[in-house]
Amino acid sequence: MAAKYIGLFNNFYKHAVNNCIARAAIGTPQALPILNIVRHTSFFNKLPAEHLWKGVTAVSNAGKKRGRGKGTGKKVAKDLNRGQTIGFGKKNVVWPGLNSPIIRGKEIVTQQTLPEDPEREKNILKLRDSFGGFRMIKVNPIDRGWSGSKLPGRSIGPPDAEGEDTFEGFDTRVLENKIVFIMKGNMGRTRRFSVMSVTGNGNGLAGFATAKAPEARTALRKSKNRAGQKLMKFELCDNRTVFHDFYCAFGKTKIFVSKKPEGYGLVCHRGIQTICKVLGIRDLHAKVVGSTNIQHIVKAFFIGLLQQRTHDQIAEEKKLHLVEFSNEQDGLPKVRAFAKECRKPEEIAKDEVMDFTQYVLGDKIVLKKKKLAPFYTNTIGHNLYLKKREPLRNHQQVKIDMLVNDNKIGSFLTNKEAN
Repeated sequence: MAAKYIGLFNNFYKHAVNNCIARAAIGTPQALPILNIVRHTSFFNKLPAEHLWKGVTAVSNAGKKRGRGKGTGKKVAKDLNRGQTIGFGKKNVVWPGLNSPIIRGKEIVTQQTLPEDPEREKNILKLRDSFGGFRMIKVNPIDRGWSGSKLPGRSIGPPDAEGEDTFEGFDTRVLENKIVFIMKGNMGRTRRFSVMSVTGNGNGLAGFATAKAPEARTALRKSKNRAGQKLMKFELCDNRTVFHDFYCAFGKTKIFVSKKPEGYGLVCHRGIQTICKVLGIRDLHAKVVGSTNIQHIVKAFFIGLLQQRTHDQIAEEKKLHLVEFSNEQDGLPKVRAFAKECRKPEEIAKDEVMDFTQYVLGDKIVLKKKKLAPFYTNTIGHNLYLKKREPLRNHQQVKIDMLVNDNKIGSFLTNKEAN
């Protein structure tokens, strides 16, 4: 703006001088005006602060070659603008388009005054006087993610409320945080942050989303709110695990998920483990085969959860009662679902798949490697142990058979006494 006014002034001065010279040539006496041109720019207000500090602390190339100036270039002055952001001041006012979005969800944000923060000035002074260089953020061990103080795996709170709808009891976890670049004709190569997060209430309700923004904080907020808008409801078996084993895939990623008994825990990829925690699954085993791209793992696992069937649905599909034999109950049968119209044995085809695991996996078989024998198999001590345990080697199996067949534990001596 100042350069514009200086240019107009110079044009006016040239025009006045030429006019006076023309009048003098004609014979009209006219005194030239006396004008003093003043420049309000100098070395100190023309250059930015970085150049000024460089001029004070710089060392010549010859000095650098001799080892001088190793500690130069450090700014000793305080940054008085540190801790202050455009749009946020002493009066806590919401300005749509400046310090808040214009539209949040389906509502238009209006200008409003919020209560003042009495600790604002104190916090700004504390931040201004603190160390201004790079320092690792110290995070509580409980709040840490997958790798120290980095974002993946950390909690960023529940999604923002939309009107009267609030996300009470929800927790959002970051799954991926990376920097991506995009090439544009007018802006060139621009940098953006890509964030993928998952949110859930720990009771079978969860959703995930990916968002990009020029700033990391904006990308986190967009991803969190978008995940809250894409919630999906999943049925949980006994409120702790999946209903059955299943196979799922996305791209080059394949996942074999196995149902496990209570107390087993989550033995799976860290991305699947994070999803299970926000979803409410506590016991699960998952094997990832192929690519370990986190986005493919998340999409494949959600596809598998959506495709799983409840016990009642499986019983109706097969038109057979669903009975479970588990080690938790010592092999005793437990009826999980009854079919409304149960088929008779002669109605079942000979080549029909009756194995439950093979049926729910879609006729796929999980390749299990043969376990190697322990190193102590042929040692003297192990052979002595086997000889001592030989009389008791089948006691547990016999006990289970008695409970299944006779519903009680007895022995052949009991039958002799009865006779």
